[in-house]
Order: sequence, then structure tokens, then C-alpha cells
Amino acid sequence: MASPLQFAYRTQKAIGVTDAAPVYEPLPGFVKPEGNLRCCVYSPCGRYFAWASSDQVCVVDASVGYVLTTIAISNVYEIAFSPRGSFLSTWERPAKDEAGDATKNFKIWRTIEDLPEGTEKAPVGKFVQKSQTGWNLQYTSDEKFCARLVTNEVQFYDSNDLSTVWNKLRVEGVTDFAVAPGQSRNIAVFIPERKGQPSTVKIYNVPEFTNPISQKTFFKGDKVQLKWNSLGTSLIVLAQTDVDKSNKSYYGETTLYLLSANGSLDARITLDKDGPIHDVAWSPNGKEFGVIYGYMPAKTTIFNHRAVAAHSFPIAPRNTIIFSPTGRFALVAGFGNLAGQIDVYDLEKDYRKICTIESGNPSVCQWSPDSRFIMTATTSPRLRVDNGVKIWHVGGGIMYHEDMVELYNVTWRPVLPENLSRVDPLHPVPTPHSSAIAYLGTVKTPSKPVGAYRPPGARGMTTPLHFRREDEGGAAHVMTNGTQNVGPNGFGRPRRQVPGAEFLESGARSVPGAAPAEVPGANGDENLSKAALKNKKKRNNKKAKDGDIKDGERNVAAGGLAPPVQDQGPGSNNEGRSPERRGQYYNQQRHNRSRSRHNFPGGNNPGRSRSNTHRNGQAAPPPPQIQTSQPPAPDSLISPGNQNPASKKLRSLQKKIRAIEDLEMRHAGGEKLEDTQMKKIATKASVVKELETLEKEAH
Repeated sequence: MASPLQFAYRTQKAIGVTDAAPVYEPLPGFVKPEGNLRCCVYSPCGRYFAWASSDQVCVVDASVGYVLTTIAISNVYEIAFSPRGSFLSTWERPAKDEAGDATKNFKIWRTIEDLPEGTEKAPVGKFVQKSQTGWNLQYTSDEKFCARLVTNEVQFYDSNDLSTVWNKLRVEGVTDFAVAPGQSRNIAVFIPERKGQPSTVKIYNVPEFTNPISQKTFFKGDKVQLKWNSLGTSLIVLAQTDVDKSNKSYYGETTLYLLSANGSLDARITLDKDGPIHDVAWSPNGKEFGVIYGYMPAKTTIFNHRAVAAHSFPIAPRNTIIFSPTGRFALVAGFGNLAGQIDVYDLEKDYRKICTIESGNPSVCQWSPDSRFIMTATTSPRLRVDNGVKIWHVGGGIMYHEDMVELYNVTWRPVLPENLSRVDPLHPVPTPHSSAIAYLGTVKTPSKPVGAYRPPGARGMTTPLHFRREDEGGAAHVMTNGTQNVGPNGFGRPRRQVPGAEFLESGARSVPGAAPAEVPGANGDENLSKAALKNKKKRNNKKAKDGDIKDGERNVAAGGLAPPVQDQGPGSNNEGRSPERRGQYYNQQRHNRSRSRHNFPGGNNPGRSRSNTHRNGQAAPPPPQIQTSQPPAPDSLISPGNQNPASKKLRSLQKKIRAIEDLEMRHAGGEKLEDTQMKKIATKASVVKELETLEKEAH
């Protein structure tokens, strides 16, 4: 009989190890440590389990729970194993010695070593590591070499000799790197945008660092996630910016690229739905990967290793995809601010959906090593209530449940593929633990399906199209970014629209007399880097300054105190006015000038002139003669600024027709209308006839 599955957990006061299916009992030989416990972790090979307290680090045999070795070291906050469990890394909080120098807080130890009795265990290597993010070494799969990032270079060490640097990869500005798994010994490095240059991802083969074997340059990449497949032959680059220059997302923009280690492929992955990329994950077989993308409800697509879409799942509010260790199943879930639903698909059976699990609000979701079970857990500090562990069968039934107080961490014990039992994960269905049966007895079944609030007049009716999500038959979400506010199904009315006036395409507010505001992204600035935008702004400011100086010189040469001449032809910003309004505008200007001290010909104030033209002995040009007594053009009857009674009547009828059409749309969408609203719809024919008669009289 194969050894049972196992998981470990850490709570506020203790660390425990539990044998899972089929026994669901604590590991007999493991003594639960208590006190101030900061972290615990399994080795990737599954042989060892280690935990850290305030004064020591303890390593135990994961199979039986016996203590193998103890390291006397204090203030350890992070521990990690090498791929084969030969080395143990510890990270302490940064501190300074008596001389004021930083202490070497990052130490590497041999997990198991034969020492003479009474000899204290000593670290293999020590480094200064201030940042807790990316603190550990990255090993090759055979543990022969390891690497760490320092300023402008990646340093390589022989794993058995960490005192001297074995080799260096010098890359100016490198901020992140990832060593490939498998036997390829490849390494990917990331260089962000710098001095107007695009971001770059380069792949090298260790130790040939002269030229990269593959690379990709791109903009919009302040930080990236580098995801190798299990074979080390392909790399996914998930690039993200801190700021979305198109103002469509608060969290920045995300783009996805795929590179092959041999240089045969480096392309951007095209996604057919607008919105952010929520998650991307490789299948353990290394030949396909899944992406969740787009505005909610999001779309989930499986791609092959050449970035060709193989299958798309139904759109739904999901943001997490996890492949099972065997690669047969994939779960697509919605966690965080979503409802916590988990959809399980069988990728080998035409992507058939197996079940949907209502998991509540978990913060941890993991497959068991044999792909038969899914573990979900609600942990602190994200949620300090309802903490506990649930284990579900891949078919959807709950197998185990345990409530805990302030659960901080929970994880499965890794099992090597060659040690797994070859059974069908779906059949037979195991017997649930008694805790699962008790849990099902406490779950209350809602008497009515929970949904959105409906006013009394709308209850018992179908939801109109413009209130439905995309996965419920509604239209796709469109980020308007300040454009007209029309509903996704054609409902609603644009805002800030004056009847009879031209529609403002940009959607931006404009102040009369002010320069038109630039729309973000209208001049292609969204494709520029931060440095390029800064340089462009400097050039524009310099041009504007030089233009102001030249304009000032021309004004001084011509007597520069004269006000600018008011253009009254085309291009004077008055051609959009009706004839009557233009007449009112010029009459007002002439009235204001007549009250000034300027001595215009025929004026009533023959005082001293203060204009430069009279000062230089030249006569001021007479104002243009505008005829305002001519009858208005027929088109002026429909001008929004006209106060003609016929124009008012016309606008009133147009407003009634718009209201009737809006009611018709609501009625067609399934909304129940009042009797008065139905009567109003019935008057449409008479209103249209009256409107046509009035328009004929106007023309």
C-alpha cells in the first residue's frame, strides 16, 4: 500500500503534520512545536520538513516525524531547501554589527552532514541580503550550480563552494533573473526600460555568456514575471507597467510574450478580449499553458507551446488557473473579491467540465501530488475568521474539514512522480471523513437563490439585457475612458449632449476661449516610455517659450500694446453660431466700444485716443458693418439658441419622441411599464405627424 498523502500547517500557537487520505490523522512520531513559530516548509523532494522558531531551526524526517538535525540560530524569518534537499537556506532580519557594518544574514547549510560529537554545525556560505523579496539562491535541477543577483550582474557558484564566484553574467541594469528547470541549464534575465531604451529579456546558456541565444525587446514593461516550462525549453514573460497611460486600469497594463530557448520563437501572445491578464500558468507536461484575461467576466484559453489557441472555456468571473501535477486536470477559479467558485476540467476528455466547487472564500488552493484532491484554506491575516482547511475530491465532494484558530500557512507534502500510485483519480470515489459529514450537516441551504435587489415593480420578470453580465447573455464590457455614455446594448443617452448641437467626439469638456485640451493618447504618447515622455515635454516647453518670445518681438515692432485684432471671418470660432447670435455678439462688441474712450469715427466721445494707431498718426480702421435686421435663415428655426416659438415647439416634440423611444426600448427589454407610460407610447404616431408638419412649415 502506498504511503498516505500528508499536509503541514502553521497556526498562531503550533505547527502540525497530518496524514491525509485515507486516514486523516496526525503524524504519530511528530511532536508539535509551540511558541513563536515563524515559518515551516517541505523540501521539494518531500524527504524533509523544517520549521523555525525564535531561537532555532529544526529539520525532521517527513515520513516518521523524527528530528534529524537542529541549528542554533535566532531571528530566522525565511527558510528554503534546494531542489534535491541537500542544502537548507535561512534568512534573518537585517542588522548591523558593532562597527556599523551589515551582518551576513543570509546563510546556507548542509541539511544532513556527519559531524564529530560536540561540534557545532557551520554554514557553507554567508551573504548580506537586505531584501526579503527574492532572497534565496536559484539552483540548477542537479544542484551543481547556484546563482544570486547583485548590482548589474548575476553571480554563479559551485554549490559545494560558496566562498568563491565560479562565473559572472554581466548585464547592465539587470533587475530579475530565472534559472530554467530541467537539464538545459538556461538562464533568463530582465532589463527594464532605461534612458528611452525598451525593456529586454535575454536568455543565455550557462556558462556561455558572450551572446544570448534568444532575446525579446518591448515597451510597457516596468516589471515582469519569468515563467519557465518544466522542460526549460520555453519561457513566458508577463510584463506589467505601474501606470496605464490610456487610463483604462488602475493597476497598469499587462502584456504577454513567449520565447523559446533555442531562439526559434519570440512573439507577443495575441489575446482576443480587452482587459488585464489575471493569471498564466504552464502545464506540468511543458507543452501547453493557460491564460485568464479580459475584463470581468474573464476568458480562459489553453495555448500550445507555439502560442496557438487550442481551446477556450466559457467566460466567467475567474482569475486563477492551476494545472494538476499529472497535467490531466485544470481548475479555473475566482478568488479574492470573487465568489470562490472552482471549475474543474478534464483536459484529456475533450476539456469536459467535471464539476463546480463552492469553496467559500479561500486564500490557498493547491492540488494534491496525485491529482485526486484539491485543498482549500482560509488563512490569516487576510481573514482572521473562519480559518480552516477543506479537502475536496476532484469529482466535487468534500472529503475532510478542520477549523483552526488563526491559520497562517498550509501546504501539501511533495511526492516525486515515480512514487505516485497509478490509479484513476475519478474512480473509485473515496469515503469522506466524519468531519466532512459533520460539516455538511452545518451548511445551511438557502431557501431562495441569492441575487441582486429588485424593486417591487420589477420582481418576477426577466433581467433586461443592459443589466446582464457577458456570461449571462449581455454585451461585452467596454472601457469608455471618457467617451459617450451609451449602454452596451444601445440603451441610454449620451451625456452632455445639447439637442440640435454637434456632438463632441472627444468627450472632453472645453472652456470657451481656452485652448483645446489634449486627449491622453491621441498623439501616440501611450507607446512612449517615461524617459521619452519627459524629453518630449521638455521640447514642447522650449518650443512654446521660443514662440512666446518671437510673438513678443513682433508685437513690440508693430507697437506691441495694441490688442489682437478680432477675426470675423471663417476661422474666428464664430462660424458655428447662428446668424442671429453673430449679430447679437457684434452689437454687444460695438456697444462696449462706444462706451470706451476711443475716438471712433462717428462716436459720441471725442476724448483723447489711447490706441497706438492714433498715437502714431494713423486712423483706426472702421468696424465692420454687420446687418442684423435681415430675416433669419430657415435653418435657424432649429438652432438651440433661437428663442422663436416655433423652435421651442420643435424642440419639445423632439424631446417627447426621444422619451417615447426610450420607453419602447425598456418595454422591448422585458421591463414592466406603468399604464401612463403605455399611454405615452400610444401617442407616438400623433407626435411624429405633428413634428413633420412643423418641419415642413419651417422649410
